[in-house]
Amino acid sequence: MGYAIKSQHKNKMKSNLDLVNGCDNLDIDAYSFPYRDDDPDTYDKLVASCYEFVVLGSRRTVGFVQPWVVEKMPWGKNWVVDHDKKRLFPYVEGLSPDKFSEQNQVIDETLRTAREKGAFKVLQKWRDELYTIHGPSQLIKMERSGSPLFGIVTYGVHMTAYVNTQEGMKIWVPKRAKGKTYGGLLDNTVAGGIATGEQPFECMVREAAEEASFPEDLVRSRVKSCGTISYFSLRDKRAGGESDLFQPEVQFVYDMEVGEDVIPKPCDDEVEDFRQWTVGEVQEALSKGLFKPNCALLLLDFFIRHGILTPQNEKNYVEIVSRLHRKLPFPTATAM
Repeated sequence: MGYAIKSQHKNKMKSNLDLVNGCDNLDIDAYSFPYRDDDPDTYDKLVASCYEFVVLGSRRTVGFVQPWVVEKMPWGKNWVVDHDKKRLFPYVEGLSPDKFSEQNQVIDETLRTAREKGAFKVLQKWRDELYTIHGPSQLIKMERSGSPLFGIVTYGVHMTAYVNTQEGMKIWVPKRAKGKTYGGLLDNTVAGGIATGEQPFECMVREAAEEASFPEDLVRSRVKSCGTISYFSLRDKRAGGESDLFQPEVQFVYDMEVGEDVIPKPCDDEVEDFRQWTVGEVQEALSKGLFKPNCALLLLDFFIRHGILTPQNEKNYVEIVSRLHRKLPFPTATAM
């Protein structure tokens, strides 16, 4: 059975390329971040308008910050905010490049002050969970809810659980709780962010238990690592808090084939329930815009790897495959 949800896009069915554009590139219905080769004027203007976030110990920019965020952030004395060069970084007097704990403290104190002042709605969802900023030779970390304010690359895990039945493949599809971001939309079977110090596989095991009540021994024995996808979006209001915040992401992808006797059940408040859908039902829901945008990309990747989406039935096959693995303009993790 399918969910009784109306299409999010009246009178327009989304193509597979539309789904990619809606998360990774310019799309009429979404805020996104263009490729320079496709739209050099828009790309150059967008990049020139924002501030580069750097940290001591890294020779590269690790995030983009919107000008209006720079104006509202209570930077304090331990930040250098260069309005001419449009660069900003944490700085403590006498700090040597190999001392990262001081920079972590500056970042943390600044975000906590911003939260206390009510400067940003996105900080109202404070998680007490740290994300890693990759690029420096040592560990720089940031409160998860503050990461979009600095436009850093964030990392997550997504898993598709499926069953091979006599009627064909069926996929376990959860519906997101209405009170959550992207409330009421459909999701991948299991998904979650990777916290500082956590390995992707261990994150998957934890999320599988928390979100779908999958036993740990089942996940450890059955789940398969299937690579990554990457994309660069601008957040919209469905993500919660302010819109137009930069959100480059890398997702570690997993598949898990389960038996017909394995039934996922909600364990936390992330999803309302799970339904077992045929491939055709999932594809129809995708075309109606019923999935969370980045989850749609994960399903396209799943269909490609399982030979469901092929050059024979998808005219934009090559572009879709390449676009699911965007090279981001910031350092990404070489190891987790």
